[in-house]
Amino acid sequence: MKLASLKNKERDGILVLVSKDLKKYVYVQTIAKTLQDALDSWVSTKPLLEKLYIDLNNNDLDNIHDFNESDCKSPLPRAYAWLDGSAYINHVELTRKARNASIPDSFYTDPLMYQGGSDTFIGPYEDILLEKEEYGIDFEGEVAIITDDVPMATSEEDALKHIQLIMLVNDVSLRNLIPAELAKGIGFIQSKSSSSFSPVCVTPDELGDSWSDSKVNLSLNVFYNDKLFGNTICSEDMTFSFSKLLSHASKTRELCAGTIIGSGTVSNKFEGKEGKTIKDGGRGYSCIAEIRMLESINKCSSKTAFMSFGDRVKINMINKEGNSIFGSINQCVKEYKKD
Repeated sequence: MKLASLKNKERDGILVLVSKDLKKYVYVQTIAKTLQDALDSWVSTKPLLEKLYIDLNNNDLDNIHDFNESDCKSPLPRAYAWLDGSAYINHVELTRKARNASIPDSFYTDPLMYQGGSDTFIGPYEDILLEKEEYGIDFEGEVAIITDDVPMATSEEDALKHIQLIMLVNDVSLRNLIPAELAKGIGFIQSKSSSSFSPVCVTPDELGDSWSDSKVNLSLNVFYNDKLFGNTICSEDMTFSFSKLLSHASKTRELCAGTIIGSGTVSNKFEGKEGKTIKDGGRGYSCIAEIRMLESINKCSSKTAFMSFGDRVKINMINKEGNSIFGSINQCVKEYKKD
């Protein structure tokens, strides 16, 4: 099934069920007012939502409304936890290689993960507001899961049953602020702006056989200023599955329902080596930083600029039948001006 949070006067929006073709929706307030409400009682709410979802797609309901992606907040406008991994080691390899640093062997067996700000996610069609272009504004196309309640020390084998929903992510990164912040030895705060998520989140069964081994076997499409920038396959070169990431995150603590875990930037190799642009026959990139890293590696300098005010990024995913699964993240970078 497909779920979304529509904008209203409340901070967390209002939960709706969205039809498989993303054309219609129905309110579900008799079951749950918000997505967090639904997740808090997922064992009881899921069957009720599933039944209603069948009726919605069969057009057997009254009070069905036309669905508009731009009316959506992120599915969880705020969350108890946003844990972003780095499942694609190719991205890490490029980062390290660009600064002539080696990769510890542990990186291939022990996932990298940080806890990001989860209090102010922005909607999929809302502007990315920042004070300065000099921050080095970049998008990062990712996939994310939403969990139910996860016990501490959940094994990788048991983790799969706790993955309840899937969505897309634009994890906005401010690249020029990252080095100094990481040099402090703690983690990201200022260099990670508010992330945004696809209009719709879906249960894994919506992906059919494209959801396998807790990986999404479909392409993530990233358009930069209306040109295809990346068409990376999410299951390829994914060193750590979502089950592995979830197990890693729960090692020393329980995870509450509504925890979001991101894959990190989706990143593919090309013929066993670093990726190539779409123009050069590769699958392109899910962030600007990767093409800059390759420029640095191959030409000793980075010429591709980060985002400027007025630039736009669009992120979506199409199923095997050619239909959008999650709707699109479609955002413009604009200057933030204090009142």
